[in-house]
Amino acid sequence: MPTRARFAQLTRGSFDRAGAAAFLTLAVLVGVLVGFSSALLIWSIDLVEDGVNELSDALSVGTAVALISVPAGLLLAFLLARRFAPEAEGDGVPAAMAALVVRGGRLRLRSWITKIAATAATLGGGGSAGREGPIVQIGATVGSVAGRYTNQGEDKMRSLVAAGAGAGIGASFNAPIAGMLFAMEVILGNFGLRHLNVVVITSVSAAVTSRLLVGEERLLRAASFNLEDPRELLLYAALGLAAALAAYVLLRLLAVTEGANLPGPVWMRPLIIGLAVGALGLLYPEVLGTGQEFIGELLSGVGEPASYMWYTLLAIAGVKILATGLTLGARASGGAFMPSLFIGAALGAGFAHIVDNSWTVSTLEPGAFAIVGMAATFAAVARAPLTSILIVFEITGDYGLVLPLMLAGTLATFLAERMHSLSAYTMPLARAGIKLTRRGEVDLLDTVPVRDVMTRNLTSVAPGRSLADIHALLDRERHHGLPVVEGGRLIGIITLADIQRAGGASDEITVAEAMTARPATVTPSSPVSLAIERMAALGVGRLPVVDDEDPTRLVGVFRRVSAVNAYHQALSTTTEHELNLERLRLRTDPGARFFDFRIPRESMADGRLVKETVWPEGLTLVSVQRGRAVMVPTGNLELAAGDVVTAFGTETARERTIERLNATGKDDTAEIPELKFGESEHG
Repeated sequence: MPTRARFAQLTRGSFDRAGAAAFLTLAVLVGVLVGFSSALLIWSIDLVEDGVNELSDALSVGTAVALISVPAGLLLAFLLARRFAPEAEGDGVPAAMAALVVRGGRLRLRSWITKIAATAATLGGGGSAGREGPIVQIGATVGSVAGRYTNQGEDKMRSLVAAGAGAGIGASFNAPIAGMLFAMEVILGNFGLRHLNVVVITSVSAAVTSRLLVGEERLLRAASFNLEDPRELLLYAALGLAAALAAYVLLRLLAVTEGANLPGPVWMRPLIIGLAVGALGLLYPEVLGTGQEFIGELLSGVGEPASYMWYTLLAIAGVKILATGLTLGARASGGAFMPSLFIGAALGAGFAHIVDNSWTVSTLEPGAFAIVGMAATFAAVARAPLTSILIVFEITGDYGLVLPLMLAGTLATFLAERMHSLSAYTMPLARAGIKLTRRGEVDLLDTVPVRDVMTRNLTSVAPGRSLADIHALLDRERHHGLPVVEGGRLIGIITLADIQRAGGASDEITVAEAMTARPATVTPSSPVSLAIERMAALGVGRLPVVDDEDPTRLVGVFRRVSAVNAYHQALSTTTEHELNLERLRLRTDPGARFFDFRIPRESMADGRLVKETVWPEGLTLVSVQRGRAVMVPTGNLELAAGDVVTAFGTETARERTIERLNATGKDDTAEIPELKFGESEHG
């Protein structure tokens, strides 16, 4: 038995007995591990930076060492990811989001150390990116591994993954509230209360751990500023517009560089791009690495950046956009989080210098505009206005700029969404064919588990069969895809699309060569809404259903027809629930009682089905007596003159029933016959 399975077997009983307390304890442990991981990442980056500085001193080349260190760092990061964990390429936030949407929160342990090493090589070598995106993936991996090794269900696994991701932000900025919001706003895409406790506890414990290990001096800090005059809001609104434009340029550049295919061997890509980034570093060394020190000096108003001219600040912002787009396009390991803050801070400070000479209403502080520009740019790049505002609150420690932050952040997000529909985090997912569908906390299909509608009578295929055999099998059983099982373990899925991509139904090609390996799955306890969301994200028509405790044991298949059946089941359950509520309301109405009435000849109910007859509100039919027979008044029961109907309702409903039954069905102007009404009260 594998180590993880043995450990899960040992811990499952204790977690089930301890319940919520044990799960929250696990959340604290995840937070501590994420805090330690954040500190380890910082130490690793410092170690590489020290090595680069020693190399620069040994060669006596000064900043020109970037022409060596940046290409070498990007190449090493690229090779590490390709060799050990391909998911360690790029930002890190999209990988965490994809794990939740597609794989039920499952991330491999090897991506933890690979991401740390690749990020240290990228940023320590001088690549223009941030460590916050990688620490989000690292934290999500810690949460995923903790959930798997303690055998948590998929919903709790999602909570732990989101909590670990948010804790990474909390640890990087000592901003646990912002980390919590990042997890809910960006990673989960909703504010489900069932995830909130775990996310908050994990984020706080990670922030405390990271602060203890790396110290306050390594975290981003800023001076306090206030809105001196309400008319300054006009300037902050203009800054929000500028931030949206800067974000648009960055997003367009990322779309080009990350999706471009360069000629030659794949390992040449990071080398060529690294040389370009190193050359930009010769022009403005500030753009290399994370740039956190530069941001801190801008925000505090102390240090060399505080004395830069406006055109220098704007030039640095522009070069940072180019350097970041190239670095992330090299498929190394780094995030867009800190570069967005860098670009916004430089843009805001430069904007303040431009308008300062002509603004006579109040004294403008470049540091204040740097703070607002930082939040607005990140909000536009990540589509996370709440997170950006809360990060600034926790960095500055006061609420003096609350109105400018809210105005510029929401305006920048609004404009950016209309200029570019995807964020920096959803673009890589879209290229991979994953379409996020954000939904609210309450969904009709949340009430139906997959086990109720999945297909249990399985037809699975062996990986050694030929595509010609499988194509015939699919055609015979009228399926578009079948799971592939070997030794009782799910190893893939074979579909008609896979067969077409492999060149068609061939006797020479086996299923193993054409199948989709490691397919996305759901568990029997998953809600149908999650399964449909996962199918929509991947654009597939079926998902294998695996055992809750063993993700390799196939127990069923969820298909499109399963979704239809689930909808009808949920709708039926909801309708029955509403009817029960209506009956309860009538029973508890102090004016409601039972009464009998006889259907008059030629009335509006004579010869009509119960469902075709318009009954007044507040009336519930109980039974219909015809002669000596007593019938249940179903919708398809045809009423006839002389039927005695027992009903339950209010006095108003009784009177309206009499009026309607007295109305003739042939001619409303005809003389209305007298209703033969016999009332018998039953209580």
